[in-house]
Amino acid sequence: MRPTTLINALDLEDFIHAFEGFLAREKDFVFNGDRQVFVHFLQELESTHLSPPPKLKDLQTALTHLQKFGTLGFEEIFEFVKLMRYFAYLKRVVREHTPHLYAWLDSIHIPPTMSQLCEIFEDNGELKSGIYPDIDGIKQAIAHTQQHIAQAFSALLSSARAYLVDQQIHYINQTECLLLKAGFNNALKGIIISRSANGFFYVLPQSIAELKTKQSALNDKLQSLLYELCKELSASLQKQLLFLRFLNKEFDTFDHIYARHSFARAHNLQFVYEVSKGSIVLKDFCHPVLKNPKPLSIELDKKITLITGVNAGGKTILLKSILCASLLSKYLLPFKINAAHSKIPLFKNLFAIISDPQNSKNDISTFAGRMVEFAQILGEDNFLLGIDEIELGTDSDEAASLYKVLLEHLSRKHCRIILTTHHKNLAALMANREDVGLIAALYDEGKRRPRYEFLQGSIGKSYAFETAQNYGIPASLVSRAKEVYGEEKLHLNELIERSSTLELELKQKLRTLEQKEQAYERKTNALDEAIARAQSEYAQMKAELERTYRNALNELKKHMKENDNKNIHRGINAANAMLKAHARAQSDKSDTRPSKPHALKKGDYAKYGQSRGVVVEIMGKMCVLELDNGVRLKLPLHQLKPAQKPPQARKIEATPKPSVPVNVSLDLHGKRVEEALEELGNFLSNALIAGFDEVLVYHGIGTGRLSAAVAEFLKSHPKVRAFEDAPMNLGGFGAKVVRL
Repeated sequence: MRPTTLINALDLEDFIHAFEGFLAREKDFVFNGDRQVFVHFLQELESTHLSPPPKLKDLQTALTHLQKFGTLGFEEIFEFVKLMRYFAYLKRVVREHTPHLYAWLDSIHIPPTMSQLCEIFEDNGELKSGIYPDIDGIKQAIAHTQQHIAQAFSALLSSARAYLVDQQIHYINQTECLLLKAGFNNALKGIIISRSANGFFYVLPQSIAELKTKQSALNDKLQSLLYELCKELSASLQKQLLFLRFLNKEFDTFDHIYARHSFARAHNLQFVYEVSKGSIVLKDFCHPVLKNPKPLSIELDKKITLITGVNAGGKTILLKSILCASLLSKYLLPFKINAAHSKIPLFKNLFAIISDPQNSKNDISTFAGRMVEFAQILGEDNFLLGIDEIELGTDSDEAASLYKVLLEHLSRKHCRIILTTHHKNLAALMANREDVGLIAALYDEGKRRPRYEFLQGSIGKSYAFETAQNYGIPASLVSRAKEVYGEEKLHLNELIERSSTLELELKQKLRTLEQKEQAYERKTNALDEAIARAQSEYAQMKAELERTYRNALNELKKHMKENDNKNIHRGINAANAMLKAHARAQSDKSDTRPSKPHALKKGDYAKYGQSRGVVVEIMGKMCVLELDNGVRLKLPLHQLKPAQKPPQARKIEATPKPSVPVNVSLDLHGKRVEEALEELGNFLSNALIAGFDEVLVYHGIGTGRLSAAVAEFLKSHPKVRAFEDAPMNLGGFGAKVVRL
């Protein structure tokens, strides 16, 4: 469906007309090009300020004249100048912080000849003086002649006052003249232009006529020079015809973008940039045609949506709202919505079967017109279809069966269908499908009026009798209508509504139960796999243990047969070594298995990579690990894993070596450079072992030699993270704060 036709069907004429007022020149609101590129441009315009595009005339006719080697007038040439000047302005002000706009403008190169053309015009379209001396000279001569004419008229008004009817200069047939009385021939020579109703004469004085003749000749010469200049400038434009066509098209592109940006700011509207591949999600949407509307929030996740319920309850406006939001989002027009929480799929086509197609001129009925519109859609794909009062124009039972088949056929395509209906037949036939969603327009039975709210997952009641009574139908007539309709049908409708609701609830519960069953099966399968894996590992370990035991026993028997004590002891040692090697291998395997986190404490035996040692100190998330070879490491606590002590632990001396007390500061005043650096290295090593994160080194200022040496040493030390001059209260430039 053409966008303009859809605009009329969705009551968006005034909204689109208001938007078109922001365009620099008249054009259709539908843009050509990649939508995502437009999205990038619009997002970048939100963070920058640009002057709006100038008002331009349609240049297609001028471009056609240039293609045919025609000559343009100055007004048409100046339109091209305004076009090129605006792009030159954009290229100057748009910078790298708007990368997509910057890259687009950077790809547009204005030829030097066109830049020179822009320099010969003033902002009002007049030629600048000083560029064309001949034209400037003639313009000055014309101006001087006009001054002489004004002076001559002034002198005549004074000298021939006795013969003048008034002191005004009259314009007759676009000619300046004086209104004289009879008998003026003796006082003033001139040409009679016309005669007034009172018998007076409009006279062009002879002296002024001569000046007018001179002025006319100058004007003719000026027009001749201007025409030659237009030919020259048109020839220059004709050489850049392809560039001008391209620039004219790019101007329309930017005009579309800037108009949308300005329209959104002026009316506090938002863009829906995000394209959904599934559900239609509208949050706080307001149809532009409504005054003080109630914001609509709804999510449609089914392929077919049936809107049922009360008359005048907003079903049609809900349908139009969904179509309207999809249309405006597709063409990146802003509207009232919470864009951050809304998602709208991008449909290739949008169709609306809303109005009554009955037309006596075409001899077509309502139902026949609907069938014609449906037939045109059957061959389409990737579309959103909205149908209002789907059974309109024919028997509701027959229509329900027919539309059920048509909707099922369309559901096989890549499309979404939204329809409204008063009749429950179609809803009852379609409600059992997984791809069908139901929405009911709600009714306030206490206040006997529609609530203009919607409930998803239910079939709504039409409340035709109540609505008729609210709009002036006498209660007696409504009661008689209920009697004719019969209580059985009323009960039947209620049963249909109730059964449909129960069926939907049951399907939802079944889906929930299926999800729980699937989760239970996944957990059961995972547990079975874990049991099988554990049994396999157990069998493998058992077989390996038995094999190791047999090998050790065979080794021992072999040496016992030799009946040699020395060999027997050697065999026992070999068997013991085999068993220990197996035990150590099993221990290493257990270390590599994931285990629950174990809180280490001081004195625990732990493993770090391939090294093992004792935790001698814990400092928050850090610790000091003393390895079996006596080396101490400061490590993050989470990198250690608990480990078992080896059978033969390292001997610890009974009298530990006295530890050197470690201070947080070191004073190097008065020391030689070599001595100071050696003492500084020892100090840093002790500080690292003590677990200090920050120390203070005093070196003094003096000649600066020791200060420079200390700085170079700290730069090259692998364990120094950073250092800086100390605060003034801790030594200032004569000390360094060192972070380890």
